[in-house]
Amino acid sequence: MKKIGFTTTIPVEIVFASNNIPVDLNNIFITSKSPYKFLEYAEDNGIPRNSCNWIKGIYTAVMKRSVDEVIAVTQGDCSNTHALIELFESEGIKVHPFGYPFGNENPYQFLKNEILTICKRLNVSFDKVIKVKDRIDKIRRKLKILDKMTIDGKVSGFENHLWLVTSTDFNGDFETYEKELDSFIEKATSRNVADNNIRLGFIGVPPIFDNIYQFIEEKGASVVFNEVQRQFSIPSNSEDYVQRYLDYTYPYDIFKRIEDIKIQVRDRKIDGIIHYVQSFCYRQIQDVIIKKSLDVPIITIEGNDPGNIDARTKIRLESFIEMLNERKN
Repeated sequence: MKKIGFTTTIPVEIVFASNNIPVDLNNIFITSKSPYKFLEYAEDNGIPRNSCNWIKGIYTAVMKRSVDEVIAVTQGDCSNTHALIELFESEGIKVHPFGYPFGNENPYQFLKNEILTICKRLNVSFDKVIKVKDRIDKIRRKLKILDKMTIDGKVSGFENHLWLVTSTDFNGDFETYEKELDSFIEKATSRNVADNNIRLGFIGVPPIFDNIYQFIEEKGASVVFNEVQRQFSIPSNSEDYVQRYLDYTYPYDIFKRIEDIKIQVRDRKIDGIIHYVQSFCYRQIQDVIIKKSLDVPIITIEGNDPGNIDARTKIRLESFIEMLNERKN
């Protein structure tokens, strides 16, 4: 049984069906006791300082042999992944490329071919993948319950973030993950409903900061929507396995994401949006389109280093929440 790392969300059922352990390399980095040591190691080995820190974290996780092989998403995520593949292969690490269709004339067939190729590389049949999919679907339905409890004020924005972002690999063991999720939902059900006045949405890549959710709640606001984390949990209701990953918005153009965000803003009665952007990431440019497309106040927060949010960001967030309070009242 091997540990198969991946650079961003993939059809994780394939890895489980192959009797291997999936590992989201981003989670290895950000949940480590000393994420700064990951960054130092990468820079000491020649990764440019002005590279995205998520890339540095992924690089270190692989080079420190946290995993045996890597599935690298070459289309639909960061273009730096192409260089990472070359670095890993130069060190003798086995890499399986995987791409989401972008601008392809037949995206369904493209994605199906990619999925079947990964199945072949991991020596597992597509039929077995579907059987595992049917089992994991029970967990995905429970994650939707958790997300609904966030909307209703029983689950905090940070708890929502944590459960959804770890659904990329189910912490390597979906049976244990499900038991822990069941226990959490049972306890959260008996909570009192949070009565914060301002309802916020978080869009963009998951923030690298440790305490941003807690700070927001201290200022009387609730995060009731985590856009990309929710997409990581694969919320599509399609029974077609390939279509499900076509419905997954993160790897595709910004317009597909905006369509989803608009629906959630309406259904969750969101007062304002925090758009988190990672330093040195091309997705920062999409902020221009997002602000033109959404009819709700938006604040853009940039981050790069793991740890607590800085004083300037705190002031900006506090002012944003105060503005929303005045606007709502």
